[in-house]
Amino acid sequence: MKRILMVATGGTIASMPEADGGGLAPALTGEELAGYVPQARGLCDLDIVQPMNIDSTNMRPRDWKRIAATITDAYDDYDGFVVLHGTDTMAYTSAALSYLIQGSPKPIVLTGSQQPMANPFTDAKLNLYQSLLYATDDASHDVSIVFGGSVIVGTRAHKQRTMSFNAFTSVNYPLPAIIRNNRIIREGREGMTIPGAAGAGRQRRGRPRVYEQLDEHVVVVRLTPGLGPNILDALGPDYDAVILETFGIGGIPECEDARFEQAILDWIDCGKTIVLTTQVSEEGLDLGVYEVGSAYAKEPAILRGDDMTTEALVAKTMWALGQTRDPAEVAELFYRPVNHDRAVR
Repeated sequence: MKRILMVATGGTIASMPEADGGGLAPALTGEELAGYVPQARGLCDLDIVQPMNIDSTNMRPRDWKRIAATITDAYDDYDGFVVLHGTDTMAYTSAALSYLIQGSPKPIVLTGSQQPMANPFTDAKLNLYQSLLYATDDASHDVSIVFGGSVIVGTRAHKQRTMSFNAFTSVNYPLPAIIRNNRIIREGREGMTIPGAAGAGRQRRGRPRVYEQLDEHVVVVRLTPGLGPNILDALGPDYDAVILETFGIGGIPECEDARFEQAILDWIDCGKTIVLTTQVSEEGLDLGVYEVGSAYAKEPAILRGDDMTTEALVAKTMWALGQTRDPAEVAELFYRPVNHDRAVR
């Protein structure tokens, strides 16, 4: 039987109503959550740690590093890891873990729920069970989200719905698997994890590449009609990088009294990083299609998000700047594919 470490961090799955009527807040421990799903003990030898118990709205990059350190410190002792997490920032955390723990031959699975575990109509029980099921499967590896019966690559997740049980969508990348009750279906082939089956205790070989540093001074700016380039001047004192969400496939407006192009070049000349992406979820960026974006396609110092999610761009930019401040090295790290985060061209 495989050994799995469950890392409980809070979120809706662990929440209970506040006594003063102030709303839901994380209260249940990881041990208590596991107690709601007794079938989990039949899947694996389960250990539980609790580095924090917070609403994921309060999750910070320093917390990503704590979760990553919890996993890497115990990496040799377990066959897989399941992180219980709030849904609101789960896609950011799954992307961050993909960069902090790269190429893991063991599965690192994030899950949570739209309803608290104690709610009579919760989705938490099945999500927790299926995450453990996926973490014990021999074919599972690297960072992923298991939620609502879907397995989503850790760098491709986006929270699409605030209440429905199928909260997450995979952006610009196919699902590596779906789960139906206790059956994992991968690329048209079915397989079922059976506790105690041959190979269930097999240790995966190799270790991931582990990183510890992030630059938290990264901000996302979404273009809106009328927004001027002076926004970059306002952000300059506090941020090292801006991820600019452009219109459509890569449109940046021309202003009468100031030019975005010059403001972006000035930002780069100050030694800062800028990433262009699109505020449209599907299909990605292509700066060369329209005149309003073509000027930026010719500037190699402007990094292009292509088909990456904004969540992955935030985490990857933080990771790249955490390793180096040399622009050429930042660009090399940024364009290096990690956990299927960008299409290979």
